[in-house]
Amino acid sequence: MRRSEVKAAQQRAAELFDKAGIVLSSSEFDNIEVASFGLGELEVQGLELVTYVNTDRYCAKELVLFPHQTCPEHRHPQVEGEAGKMETFRCRYGKVFLYVEGPPAEVIQSAIPAGSEPYYTVFYEISLNPGDQYTIPPDTLHWFQAGAEGAVVSEFSSTSRDEFDIFTDPRIERMPIVIEDI
Repeated sequence: MRRSEVKAAQQRAAELFDKAGIVLSSSEFDNIEVASFGLGELEVQGLELVTYVNTDRYCAKELVLFPHQTCPEHRHPQVEGEAGKMETFRCRYGKVFLYVEGPPAEVIQSAIPAGSEPYYTVFYEISLNPGDQYTIPPDTLHWFQAGAEGAVVSEFSSTSRDEFDIFTDPRIERMPIVIEDI
């Protein structure tokens, strides 16, 4: 991703944080992470996030999804003998559709990103509106997509080790690579 694209996505994320009533410090705004997953289609498969704290015991983040944006299917595996990340998602703004392992919905409310269909395999659907929350156990396949307004989700979890996340799609690069504009 180009630096200008990152800055534009950070500004859009800040606007959604504002709609959700979440105030960011200038430092937090400057450090909004834009995860494009190396797929070159941020609007379709991507995620914007702010990490408040991440220690060896717990983590707190805010996640932003633009309208219909999807965080691809992944799981948080065991790392160095410690259980994978357990996370609770609490919807703050908009609507988010969360998919986890379990009996699949007959018809899901989300659209699987075109060209990535083989990499979405779990379809037990949980709809989260503001004030709703759901806890995802460690090492559980999951993915999520915002509704038409976009979504802001607070994440409370055990230690986050994003670099060890395992994505179903082998094309994904979890850690962002930013190219300076020329």
